[in-house]
Order: sequence, then structure tokens, then C-alpha cells
Amino acid sequence: MATATRVIQRLRNFLSGQELQAKLQLRYEEIAKRTQPPPKLAVGPSHKFADNYYFTRDGRRESSPATVVMSSQKALTAGSQGAEVPAKGPVTPGPVYKWPSLSTDLP
Repeated sequence: MATATRVIQRLRNFLSGQELQAKLQLRYEEIAKRTQPPPKLAVGPSHKFADNYYFTRDGRRESSPATVVMSSQKALTAGSQGAEVPAKGPVTPGPVYKWPSLSTDLP
């Protein structure tokens, strides 16, 4: 926006009843301050002082596959038989819907 002369600024301020465009840079309070507190970061694999080589800084390299604590499948011991499960027949749907017959009485 182009700046106006002092006469136009004073006329505009008088007609609006307030001071327009006064210190626009201080109008916003959500601007971050210049001095910031240091960040509070969690200690990670790259925070080591010794043995901190470039190829070992990647935290993904220090991850490992998940360890199995307990299996969801039951393990069978050698020579033992599993629990006898009775044989089930095939699953059949419920009874077939019978459509109501049309009325046979005619007028």
C-alpha cells in the first residue's frame, strides 16, 4: 500500500475518528518473540557424545523387529494329540422365505 502524505493521513485519521495504520508491525500479538527459551527435547540415539558417527545417527537403524512375548497359537508337544473337535456339518442358511400367494378371490 502506498504511503499517503501527512495532510491526507491527518484528514483520514480525523474523519475515521481513530488513528489508522499506526505502527502496523506492533498490531499483531501472535508474533513470536525474538528470544526463545531452549527447546526441551527427549534424549535420543543421536545425543551420544562419543561414537556419534554420521552413519549411526539414524534412529531407524537402531530399531529392531518386535519380540514375541507370548504366541496366540497353542504349541503342541511332540507325540501329543490336539483336543478332539467334533466334526461339524456345513453351515446352511435359515429357512427359505415363502412369498404369500396372490389372492384367488376375484370380484
